[in-house]
Amino acid sequence: MVFAAAIIAVSLFYTDILVKKIAEDERQKVVLWADAVQRRSNLVNYTEEFFGNIQAEERKRVELWNMANQRIMDLPINANIDDLYLQILESNTNIPVMLTDNKGNVLSHRNLDPRFGDPKVLTDELRGYFSVYPPIPVSSHNLPGMETQYLFFQDSHVFTELRSLMEDLIDSFISEIVVNSASVPVIIVDSTGSRIIAAGNINQPAPGDTARVQEVIASISGKNPPITIQLPSYGTCNVHYTNSFLLTQLRYYPLAQFLIIGIFLLVAYILFSTARNAEQNQVWVGMSKETAHQLGTPLSSLVGWIEILKMKGVDKATIKEITKDVKRLENITERFSKIGSPARLVPVNIINTTREAVEYMKNRTSKKVTFKILSSDKEVMVPLNTNLYEWVIENISKNAVDAMDGVGSLTIEIEDQPRHVVIDITDTGKGIVASKHKTIFNPGYTSKQRGWGLGLSLSKRIIENYHKGKLFVKRSEINKGTTFRIILNKKGEY
Repeated sequence: MVFAAAIIAVSLFYTDILVKKIAEDERQKVVLWADAVQRRSNLVNYTEEFFGNIQAEERKRVELWNMANQRIMDLPINANIDDLYLQILESNTNIPVMLTDNKGNVLSHRNLDPRFGDPKVLTDELRGYFSVYPPIPVSSHNLPGMETQYLFFQDSHVFTELRSLMEDLIDSFISEIVVNSASVPVIIVDSTGSRIIAAGNINQPAPGDTARVQEVIASISGKNPPITIQLPSYGTCNVHYTNSFLLTQLRYYPLAQFLIIGIFLLVAYILFSTARNAEQNQVWVGMSKETAHQLGTPLSSLVGWIEILKMKGVDKATIKEITKDVKRLENITERFSKIGSPARLVPVNIINTTREAVEYMKNRTSKKVTFKILSSDKEVMVPLNTNLYEWVIENISKNAVDAMDGVGSLTIEIEDQPRHVVIDITDTGKGIVASKHKTIFNPGYTSKQRGWGLGLSLSKRIIENYHKGKLFVKRSEINKGTTFRIILNKKGEY
């Protein structure tokens, strides 16, 4: 058992080391996952800043283009137009621009999407196309009566294509690398702990399903220390993760394995114990029947010798006692012959039966031993096999007399209960230590120098196997005495 315990301890210790290593490895992966999310966040911030700068530069270009156009409009009629202004106007080859009057008529346009063709008026589709930036008012100082015109502009084609490409790359990065790299169930929760921002290796609930969101957060948070990251628009966020299914299996596999082995050993022990008990029962039965057979021949001879003694005129008192002993041997022979066979239980008055067994023992025991039977005067009918029950009383009484060294008192108290009859047999002998209260019923156990250790074992079998009752040590104190208790069912079943 010590060796088995050592194997279990070493297995659990080594498994615990493996679990800790795998858990640390999984945490490192989650840290990398969180770092990737953080870097993606930084990339988004940088991209937004980068495109904001480009937009600002393009707006400056549009304003410069509008300034050049304004200068040309402000020149006197027939005045020479500066080549610089013309170069500024001609240099715009990417930024879509459109000039309209205050009635929405298109006066001129440049770099429009080909799908618009050559528009003449400002349609809703054109207005939506140029809705990103407010139009710039245009007027002429040399033509005071001219109505204000409006310059519409949009991000350049290069800027739009570049931004679309970057957004596709970012989305691809988060979907193919960040999410798929999470080897364990992981979620990112905002600082309030009520919203899931992102999730990996888990089915993310719908944002509107508040109950499901809280359920997922509660199931994962608290399993491991969270990892803190900073995300744009969310601020400080916590990354929560739980152990993988593989790690959970590894953690509980040794316990399950030992449990299965334990169940197997328990079943094997039960089968072995059952087989051993069956073998012991066969030995008991064989020995008992052989004993009964061996006693039969001398008993027949003794009966014949008694008749001869009667014919020779031997003292009648002597013959009477010899006859009692012969009948006693016949009862013993009958008891042994019934071992292994179903006992026939007949309702009898247990008080009278107990008194008869005690009277026989009293006449063959030291006069220094006092016998007492405490019971009510009424009849108490119990299904019994009289011979076997008397055998139990005699065995326990003999052991009590031996424990008292032939000096003391033996008290038998019979208590009638609604369903049971309780018989307490108390002596004033040496007592039995608590650790031996069950061992004394094992076959072969004895505290005497001479003895087979079969009396109490037979008694327990008779009470529990044949009468379906109970026999046990109720109490015992060293040098004060012992009480055995017998419980029998009044209806023949227990």
